[in-house]
Amino acid sequence: MIEARHLRVLRAVSLTGSFSAAARELGCTQPAVSQQMKALESSAGTTLLIRTGREMRLTQAGEALVRHASGILAGLTAAEEEVAAIAGLRAGRVRLVSFPSGSSTLVPGALAALRAEHPGTRVSLVEAEPPRSVDLLRDGDCDIALAFRYGTSGGEWDDLVVRPLLTDRLIGLVPEGHRLADAPSVSIGELADESWIAGCPRCRRQLVEVCEESGFTPRIDFATDDYPAVMGLVGAGLGVAVLPELAVESVRPKGARTVSVEPAIEREIVALTLPDLARVPAVAATLDQLSRAAAR
Repeated sequence: MIEARHLRVLRAVSLTGSFSAAARELGCTQPAVSQQMKALESSAGTTLLIRTGREMRLTQAGEALVRHASGILAGLTAAEEEVAAIAGLRAGRVRLVSFPSGSSTLVPGALAALRAEHPGTRVSLVEAEPPRSVDLLRDGDCDIALAFRYGTSGGEWDDLVVRPLLTDRLIGLVPEGHRLADAPSVSIGELADESWIAGCPRCRRQLVEVCEESGFTPRIDFATDDYPAVMGLVGAGLGVAVLPELAVESVRPKGARTVSVEPAIEREIVALTLPDLARVPAVAATLDQLSRAAAR
């Protein structure tokens, strides 16, 4: 019989590439990892890993098992949480992953309200941008992923439960002394000759696409995932930027002005979870609080 603990170890070896790295990831010893892999191969009746130099490579059977492991482990987590809640043993736990501007705006109010209504629920938070956050969800390493997308990418999240939260419009950011600082709105084409400061990779791609649709390719001199750094660079007169409104809400821009940008650039903010996890009371309550926080 294949055991869940063995699947967790196999997935860790697959992700890290070695027994020693998997042991560090799991907080156990390398011999323990080796023993569990031997037990799993015995249960499966075939070789799952092949050593190539210093790394471990999955066999075809190992790849198949890892592919199924994420769904199996997520389903077990959901079952454990739901049974625990029904039995009254505890209210549950929720592992939340969010992108930074969501962490500083939507998440605090949602988690404060959740703690007030369900003080026994434990919530952990780590930060990751999509698509990494969505990968963590599919791999069973979190229960809810706060994510965003520009437009609608067909089929991107078809296997997930999608809770729409809000539409976040991107706004322009220019130095205080900029020629367009007092303009009520700015055409993106008016910024064609400017030096640009770009944000996260997904936002960066969207910026380039919008600028190219307006007939120019932006000259990106600075790129950073840190929104306060973007605002600091703009405030120092080093360029212009387009940032999500949520990001600007979370940090007071010094030495910079916000302006409306045309054409409108919008991103959809959503909370994602797996179908099995959506039925877990603690996860459902967290999704509800995120929706309420977005509506405020």
